Amino acid sequence: MYSFNGRVRYSEVDREGFLTLASILDYFQDCSSFQSEELQVGIEFLAEKQVAWVLSSWQVEVKRYPVHGEKIIVSTWPYDFNGFFGYRNFTMAQEDGGILAFANSVWVQLDLQKGRPGRILPEIAEVYQKSPKFPMEYDSRKIRLPEEMKPEKSFSVHKYHIDTNQHVNNGKYISMAQEYLPEGFKIGKMRAEYRKAAVYGDVIYPFVQQEGKRIVVNLADEKEKPYAVVELEEYQ
Repeated sequence: MYSFNGRVRYSEVDREGFLTLASILDYFQDCSSFQSEELQVGIEFLAEKQVAWVLSSWQVEVKRYPVHGEKIIVSTWPYDFNGFFGYRNFTMAQEDGGILAFANSVWVQLDLQKGRPGRILPEIAEVYQKSPKFPMEYDSRKIRLPEEMKPEKSFSVHKYHIDTNQHVNNGKYISMAQEYLPEGFKIGKMRAEYRKAAVYGDVIYPFVQQEGKRIVVNLADEKEKPYAVVELEEYQ
């Protein structure tokens, strides 16, 4: 397990002073990248080997959103490697260890030369110490699209959406999807399925449907084929 201590910054909170979901994802993503860098299998190593980690799916649940100034502990660990898939848990805890949020994630190692998934390199899998899975209910990484969805206004991918892999960062899709939430909707659970990478200059066509406390957003191309599908559930 790898952990680091943090404190909720003003730049990370919403208008009510709570840490945003997007910032929780940033903390989780940063935690995994910090671990990779410490194990010397980070950005430079991956570039040399011509491989990249691409997120296939998120499942994030929030028990309580921490507030501005609150001290937090962010942790992550891989629990399995299988073929070209890597499986990783995350937690965010308060100072006394009480869990604030937790997540499951599924990653794919991409062979950049061949442009398709490749088996995880042994020198990568060997440096990580696997730990048991976090005790949570594990949903399918596939998200069902409703039969009828309302089209919303399209928009272009901007430079600030792009990360070091030269495509839209996984967290940016979540921020895009949140634009379609009704006023007062507080997210208790989020799932995201990433189907293909959007790059700078692409146009995203959103389609939205609400089913009770569940909202599904399809962030698609001009043919309605998803770049990412995001499911947001309100606190029960």
